[in-house]
This record gives sequence, structure tokens and C-alpha cells, in this order.
Amino acid sequence: MDKGSHGRHISPVLSDKLAMIQQRMGNSSDFITREIKGSSDASYPFAICYIDGLIDQTLLTDLMESLTSMLGEPRQSDEDKNPGVWLKNKLPAGNLNFVHTEDEMLRFILEGQVLVMIHGVEEAYAVSIPGGFRRAVEEPTSQTVVRGPKEGFTEDISTNISLIRRRIRSSDLRFESRTVGEYTQTKISVAYMNGIADPEVVKEVLARIDKIQTDSILESGYIEEFIQDGVRSTFPTIYNTERPDTVAGGLLEGLVAILVDGTPFTLIAPVTFFRFIVSSEDYYQRYDLATFLRIIRFVSFFVALLLPSVYIATTTFHQEMLPTTLLIALAGQRENTPLPALLEALVMEVTFEVIREAGVRMPRAIGPAISIVGALVLGQAAVQAGIVSAAMVIVVSFTAISNFVLPAINMAAAVRLLRFVLMFLAGSLGLFGILAGLVPILAHMASLQSFGVPYLMPLAPFNKTNLKDFIIRAPWWRIKTRPVRIGDQNRMRQADKPKSFAQQATDKSKDPM
Repeated sequence: MDKGSHGRHISPVLSDKLAMIQQRMGNSSDFITREIKGSSDASYPFAICYIDGLIDQTLLTDLMESLTSMLGEPRQSDEDKNPGVWLKNKLPAGNLNFVHTEDEMLRFILEGQVLVMIHGVEEAYAVSIPGGFRRAVEEPTSQTVVRGPKEGFTEDISTNISLIRRRIRSSDLRFESRTVGEYTQTKISVAYMNGIADPEVVKEVLARIDKIQTDSILESGYIEEFIQDGVRSTFPTIYNTERPDTVAGGLLEGLVAILVDGTPFTLIAPVTFFRFIVSSEDYYQRYDLATFLRIIRFVSFFVALLLPSVYIATTTFHQEMLPTTLLIALAGQRENTPLPALLEALVMEVTFEVIREAGVRMPRAIGPAISIVGALVLGQAAVQAGIVSAAMVIVVSFTAISNFVLPAINMAAAVRLLRFVLMFLAGSLGLFGILAGLVPILAHMASLQSFGVPYLMPLAPFNKTNLKDFIIRAPWWRIKTRPVRIGDQNRMRQADKPKSFAQQATDKSKDPM
């Protein structure tokens, strides 16, 4: 809710301006005001206001010296008698905004700008000299890669915009800003490529953001829940990342990015289910290795979702499906186990979830050690005590490892939740229960959309063109068009029918001349 364009006009009397802004700020201890009175009748009394910790003190000193010198020197022309024109022409500031209302004054101060107020002028001037503590650009912690850029977003939205600008040096890259949150007044910037992104999708994203009426926005997760499709769905319909290269790649495909001030996680939409399986590293590796890694991730997805429930179903209802040797080995392990397979799996899964959460919440120095030692000690002790079988420990451990293979944390969380549902169905109805659970899940995924794009595209609806960047990642010289239904505004990504250097060399070798 941006109220910057509303409010009363500014009084020309300097004392009235100071009284108003101090009353609006409630005499807060970090709100600083300095009033400078001229040494002669030819000078203008002025005052500056700012919030301590949000501006650069060195630049503030330079600004004060410039203002004192400029407003104290005699004016030699009629134009110089207008301090507004004077400041605009002579003030050494890169970002100078003219402020016309009281609400705008308050907004610029809270954004971390210095407010300059001059006696006799019915406006104020906001000067941007940002400072204070800001985290440096570092390697992302939640999405690491072996090969690729090591830069990650920070909590400062201006820094994040510059990181994208450095990768896409095009005038077609556009940013549209909004302010959301009655109290937090959080800056939000929507990025897209003009001529590539669908204008209707951009309008829809901006319209959904404009409809948000809330007191606070502290992280991009707030925005995600307000604007996402399928609000009651377990599956995420908006992708989040802290990698600038991932955002740049999405923008060049026709996606829309939403940057939120105060968080390193940027939202990307519209997306399909398969984007959550793809890693940005796939585009930096050779296409054959990238294809192999994608197959591994797809297999890991099904393992993380189905392995415990399949084990429960086969050992409880369908023992005839197991080889005799394996069946005898499993029966021997479970001979002294007091719990049925379903409860055994639930105990191990819940125990692992507790260990995982404890490892995340504990201090970083001891968290990983506690997780590893806790899992080993508890697993070994449970087997020796006869509470669970060794095979169940293997199943749960491999399931957890497969879950970590998924690049997107929110998709991995969805798999974790659905796994428990399928385990209950497998313990009640066997393989038929698993099938009875998978069919509604698949139907639900087929019904989902992300800003008008089908969630299971390119499989449902089937699209042959998009299969070049699906499970099999084709060589770059074969991916000459952008995805259908996403980058339709400008389908061509590169020259028509490009050839790699290897193809060119092969063609030359076949040429008899």
C-alpha cells in the first residue's frame, strides 16, 4: 500500500516542517534533524533529516558542506533566488528527488534518504546517500554448484538488481517497482524482458501484487503465498532462488522475476513442475553429463516419494513379488521386530525428520556433527534393540538421501509430506493403495497452472519443441527456440539451424574439394 502520492502539501515555513516530521516520527532516538541558519540575509535557513545507520556519514559530511556553501553564497540572478532550481542545477548528488507532500517526506526518510528542507520553499528534496551495514555478495548457501557463477543475492534489492544488470546488458530488461506493507513499506521490483516476456503475464503479476493489503512483508515467502496459483496445493507453483544466473536465465526464456527488499531469495514465475528438477548447473556442463544428472534427479524424485510405501506394501501384502532369497532374509530380520512395517517406517521417518530439523536449528559448528552422529547412533541402537529391522534403516536412509538430490527445497518438502500419505495408504491397502494415491496426485498436478502455464507442460499438454530441454538436455546449438507458452513473444533464441564446430569440421571432411 503505497501512500506516497497522498497527504497534505508541505508548508513553506521551516519550523512547521520540522515540527510536523518530528511529530510523525514520534521523536525516535535514531531520527536525526539538523537545522542550519544562514550567516547573512542573503542565505536560506535549511534543515536536514535522516535516520542514523541508514546513510553514509562521510557522504553526509560532504553534502552538508555543499549545502552550507551553496545556500550561504550570494545569489547573482533571479534564477538563483529559487533555491529549488538552484539545488537541482548545482547540488552534487546523483539521485535527487523532489518531494511535494508530507507523506512523501516520511516515505523517503524511512527508505534511508536524507531530506533537505529549505525555509520559504513549498517542497523538500530527498538525496540518496545509502550507507550502513550491508552483507557482501557471497556464494549461495542453499543452491551450490560445482561449475558456474559463485555470486548470490543479498538482502539489498539495489545490489540484487545490479547483479542481474551485469548479466543482461540490454535496454529491454525492465524493472517495475512497488511498495507493499503498511508498516514495513517493503520495496518490490518486478523484472522482465520487454519483447520476450508475455505482457499479459507481467500485467497479472503486477495486478496480484497491487491487490496485496497487509501490514508487513518481511520475506519473499509472504509475496509467494499471496500471488501463487493453487494456494491449497502441496506443490509449489512459484520458483525461488538466490542465484543471479538462474534469474537471468529465466528472464531470457520469458519468465518474470520478483525481487523483494530484505531477502536474498527471488521469485520466478510462471514455472512448470520440471523446472524444480532442473539445476542451473545443467546449462554449464556438457549436454550428455547434464542429461545423466537430470535422469538421476528424476529417479531420486520417485525414490524419495515411493520407496518406503513400496517396501511397506510388498512386505505386508505382496510377499510373493519378492525373490525367495530376499524374502527369507527380510523375514529373518523382522522375526524379532515387534512393530508392523507401517509403524516401523513411521518411527524411522519421524526420527529422521527430528534429526534433520535439529541439525538445521542447532549452531552451525555442531549441527552437522550432531545430525550424522545422531543418525548413526540411533539407527544402530534401534537395530540392536530389535525395534526396527536393518532393511528398514537402509530404506529410510536411501529415501532421505534421494530427497536431498532435488535442487529445489520447496519441491523436496512437498515430496516429504506426500511420502507420509502414501505410506499410510500402502500400509492399509498395499500396492492398490499406492495407486489410489498416485492417481489423484497426478490429476491434481495436471489441473494446476502457474500464471496460465500448465504445470505438467510439455507432457500435458504435449509439446514436442519443449522436449529439447526436458529430461534430455539437447546441445546448445540445437536449442534454438524458447519454450512454447512462455517465450512466445520472441521464439528465436539463436540463428536458424546453427552448427557446432564439430559439425562444421565433419562437413568439411566430407567435402571432396
